[in-house]
Amino acid sequence: MALSTAAQRMMHINLFIFGCGHHRAAWRHPNSSVEQLGDIRYYERLAQTCERGKLDAVFFADGASAGNVSDGSWWYLEPLTAIAAMSRATEKIGFISTVSSTFYTPFHAARLVASLDHITGGRMGWNVVTSMFDEEARNHGYQAMPPHAERYRRAEEFVQTVLALWDSWQDDALSFDRHGHYADPAKVQPINHSGEFFQVDGPLNVPRPVQGHPVLFQAGASEQGRTLAAQCAEAIYAVAYDLPAAQSYYRDIKQRVKAAGRSVEVPIMPGLVTYVGSTEAEALAKQRELDELLPAEASLRQLGLFTEQDCSNWELDAPVPQLPSLEEFKGPQGRYSTILRIIETEQPSVRQLLGRLAAGGGHCTMVGTPEQIADKMEHWFNNEGADGFNLMPPSLPEGIENFVDHVVPELQRRGLFRSEYAGSTLRDHLGLARPNHP
Repeated sequence: MALSTAAQRMMHINLFIFGCGHHRAAWRHPNSSVEQLGDIRYYERLAQTCERGKLDAVFFADGASAGNVSDGSWWYLEPLTAIAAMSRATEKIGFISTVSSTFYTPFHAARLVASLDHITGGRMGWNVVTSMFDEEARNHGYQAMPPHAERYRRAEEFVQTVLALWDSWQDDALSFDRHGHYADPAKVQPINHSGEFFQVDGPLNVPRPVQGHPVLFQAGASEQGRTLAAQCAEAIYAVAYDLPAAQSYYRDIKQRVKAAGRSVEVPIMPGLVTYVGSTEAEALAKQRELDELLPAEASLRQLGLFTEQDCSNWELDAPVPQLPSLEEFKGPQGRYSTILRIIETEQPSVRQLLGRLAAGGGHCTMVGTPEQIADKMEHWFNNEGADGFNLMPPSLPEGIENFVDHVVPELQRRGLFRSEYAGSTLRDHLGLARPNHP
């Protein structure tokens, strides 16, 4: 494999931090870090491992309800609070957190994220979501989630209002003139926003962020989500089971960005679950070890909900019984179509299917040696499937340590990933320009 030139396009790689790992049984493993989920030092070590591997950022999703507490407490610490601490244990790695446009207000979100951009020295990104579950809504004064179209109208107005608040201070507004002004009043202006959902005078009570705007991530899959991503996202998370699905999304979003009149590159990073071993057999053994920790009865019951079948008597190590075609299926088709693709492509046993759904669901899963995983990542990268990946290790910290210690050096050897950081901000890592003050 030829080594790269300095101008060669490079992958972007984030770690998606999720409890003890993205496999639902990871916390059950005897060597898991489940007792450490409330200890900030656990998250600091994860960030330090990623920084050692020169990854772009670590990413936290978020939720506003407890869910099934018997299944593991994935949201033990509030992400923005955790990031403030984690940033003090690192120097270069970026930080990205979900901020719900349904439950936050623009002023509150703008202030929190701007503060973190100052605290981190320009390493902050925010992932805009509209949230989706009624359980979350009832914790924020709603009877149920607002309709889908309304949530996206609110999200669009939310984003524009936050950006305006960040721009309510000019970059040189702070003068620190001990005989005059702390800040030049002419360079700090209200935004006087009046819209369908928000009334915000401004200005923000935090000066303009280090990056101008912390990096805006989005993960839209619906029509409205793709439109919002194309209009304002600077980097995009995606779900793709295989390369054809990834290519379809990639090409659609790139075309929409162009049609929106934007000339910028918007990196697209599908989720990626990896099991890394010194041999393929070792990697498969790691996968099976976690799969065998799944509580069979509960997992089969959940599979029954997804497939609308009685799965309670299915034999775990036998092939998956014949399921109705997608055309015959009357339930929600997104997850069901993914289940059918997994069965058709991988021909798994029932236990293996449960494990695939328990670790990343519809996200791509790669199992093998560092060279095999690097081969597949490179193929996606070079064939309009991805500009990088949002890593979803099935177990933490082992999964990210294996990736950083073994897969990253292979990607670096091929000239596909940086060996050193070229800058100090998240925008630097992603190759994004700092927006000028309007």
